[in-house]
Amino acid sequence: MPKRVDHDQRRRQITEALWRIAAERGIEAVSIREVATEAGMSIGLVQHFFASKDEMLMFATSHLREKLEGRIRRGLTALPEPATPLETLRALLVALLPLDHDSREETLVGIAFFIRALNDPVLATRYRQGRDQLTAAVADQLRAIRRDAKTDLEPTTETRPEPTTETDLELTAETLLALVEGLASDLLLGRHSPQQALRILDHHLQTSTRGLTR
Repeated sequence: MPKRVDHDQRRRQITEALWRIAAERGIEAVSIREVATEAGMSIGLVQHFFASKDEMLMFATSHLREKLEGRIRRGLTALPEPATPLETLRALLVALLPLDHDSREETLVGIAFFIRALNDPVLATRYRQGRDQLTAAVADQLRAIRRDAKTDLEPTTETRPEPTTETDLELTAETLLALVEGLASDLLLGRHSPQQALRILDHHLQTSTRGLTR
């Protein structure tokens, strides 16, 4: 009786081979022949699952997003209950940093795809959508921080700072994600250690959310 092959498993195997090539040599080095060699498969078998390089790349971007979402979920799940909005925000941002081997490889692959997206409208659209979703998630946590702070305030005649606007929250969200991207680059280059990167992130989180909690 012929052995049944898990198609999803084969696709993941091919994608992981593509990732290794992209992380080491960039997307331009990716081809069906190179991926087949890296995966230990025949070209025909790879083409059975992916008719073209572009089809492989689009599947790989979806897999990359799933990996990132998994990292974020694991980071949030590891938080003690009940987690504060600030703790949740920190865990989300930490999950975006290349702090270990797997996240480093995923970040390198993401950079390779980003470079290709500069000249690929379809990939560029997917990247913008992903970034918009991250920005919205960060902004949601900032709103939760502000909401909790308002709940904790006691009535007073003391003059309060001007309320934080939606524009302020969106700008803060964008700034935090820009900081994480910069820290990711420094981690990849070895300019910062994971401990230094986390210290910088914590410092900026403290200063950028101070206005929301007073």
